Amino acid sequence: MKVLSTYFGRLSVPCLLLGLLFFAASLTPSLIPRGPVVQGVLGGLVTAIGYLIGYCVVLLWRAADLPRLSGWPGIILTGLAALPVLGFFLWVLQSSLTWQNDLREKMGMEPYEALGLATIVGLAVVTFTLAYGVGRLVAGLFRLIRGRLYRVMPPRRANILGFVAVVLILFVVTRDGIIDVAVRSFDESYEAAQALFDQAPPRPTEARMTGSDASLIDWGAIGTPGRNFILSGPTAEDITAFTGRPALDPIRVYVGRANGDTPQERAALALAELQRQGAFEREVLIVTSPTGTGWMDPGSHDPVEYMHDGDIATVSAQYSYLQSPLALIFETSTGLEQATALQDAIHAHWRTLPADDRPRLYVHGLSLGAWSSMYATNLFRLLDDPIDGAFWAGPPFPSAFWQYVQNHRNDGSPWVLPTIGDGSLVRYASNFADASEAEADWGPMRIVFLQHSSDPIVFYDPLSVWRAPPWMLERPAPDMSDHLIFMPVVTQFQLALDMALSFGAPAGFGHAYYAHGYIEPWVQVTAPEGWTDADTERLKAHCDNGFQAGCSNGAR
Repeated sequence: MKVLSTYFGRLSVPCLLLGLLFFAASLTPSLIPRGPVVQGVLGGLVTAIGYLIGYCVVLLWRAADLPRLSGWPGIILTGLAALPVLGFFLWVLQSSLTWQNDLREKMGMEPYEALGLATIVGLAVVTFTLAYGVGRLVAGLFRLIRGRLYRVMPPRRANILGFVAVVLILFVVTRDGIIDVAVRSFDESYEAAQALFDQAPPRPTEARMTGSDASLIDWGAIGTPGRNFILSGPTAEDITAFTGRPALDPIRVYVGRANGDTPQERAALALAELQRQGAFEREVLIVTSPTGTGWMDPGSHDPVEYMHDGDIATVSAQYSYLQSPLALIFETSTGLEQATALQDAIHAHWRTLPADDRPRLYVHGLSLGAWSSMYATNLFRLLDDPIDGAFWAGPPFPSAFWQYVQNHRNDGSPWVLPTIGDGSLVRYASNFADASEAEADWGPMRIVFLQHSSDPIVFYDPLSVWRAPPWMLERPAPDMSDHLIFMPVVTQFQLALDMALSFGAPAGFGHAYYAHGYIEPWVQVTAPEGWTDADTERLKAHCDNGFQAGCSNGAR
């Protein structure tokens, strides 16, 4: 026991009560439902954060030499404070099952039959103990360094320099650890991609297809995401069987990261392949940005090819092998550079063609692809010869253009589904809106954002560490909990955890975008000739019956 007391020190009851308040706040719902295991880890983590904040306040109080209660008065005051805190914690704990099940019901998920109290509390205790232990080790390191400095300098100076030294040590250790993990992940992804190159399936036999013997793009270097995109999707026969009208084979061009050394080389190769396949003779041309791994969501691309009877070409270029979260952190500029190079090359050629004899040009992207596509869409460059529209799904919260549009929403319109001006240029779609309603008809350029109101990738707010996100101050959307409560620090951790959980949400919620959600926005953006509401419902049913897009469920 003496060893444990020496290692863990004496717990501060007031600090622990503050941590318990943080734990209680973490039991309130956020955007994505949480199970007992996740909730237990979250609860333990925020309890440790609350304890740390309380301890820092105590240190500042002592440093300021403010009066302190001790003995029986302090014990009595602590006891009086503990009663309401414990009562509040137990009430929230009891209510949390109802809150989580309400949110699960809104997302079409099976409700939990029991709270999983033992799991939540047990994991919370383990997580708090580990975090507290780490904190004690850091404090011990500070005391060690400070003690050595006491020998050569005054105490106040030793305290400051000791603190700075500990911060620098932690920074170096953390930085090197993160970089090492990232480099290893990159290397493993790259090696896996290279192995897949060696195991590539036979190249397409049709000369019209990307990667064939007649293609300018090497099949082996395209990589698995690109090959899947090229080989999948509807054929002319599939489209005709659905529409009853003559159709063309859609054109799909994809350039892998290994197909060129620079973004400009890959963009030039994509343009040359589009020209070889006659893409600029089609009715519609879509320049799309993939997710981090290079994945292209079939739920988005297959339906729009049906809508336009296959008279369409789609082009994309890969910029990374990493999963989107890693690509976002470590290859942000690479993705933005590739998207910009591709759009620049294609728009520069497209604008040289006669306006009445060229395809309608659109840009598109999902998740990280939406971010890079928005970045590449230079509106100043488009002023004299604009594209026909843009469709961006699940735009990540750091997207500057998305943030700009959001902050210019009409007064009174909700943050999760705003209206912009009269709706002639920009509209929003969600799992409860299809972007068809607006005060005015569409203008010459059409821009649609598709965003689920329960998507934390879109609605995470870094400032929620001290203030409520805008959407939390408004009436909850249909797929949001009616019991949202903001608490500084805790809400930040809830939303950060939501981002990790959002990819596994049911289709149509969180960051799980799928064919049904894409169909109506594509209709609004590309205005397929003769298309009706009945056609939209038939295409959704066709998706449900098993065509390729029906297999799509979320960004990668």
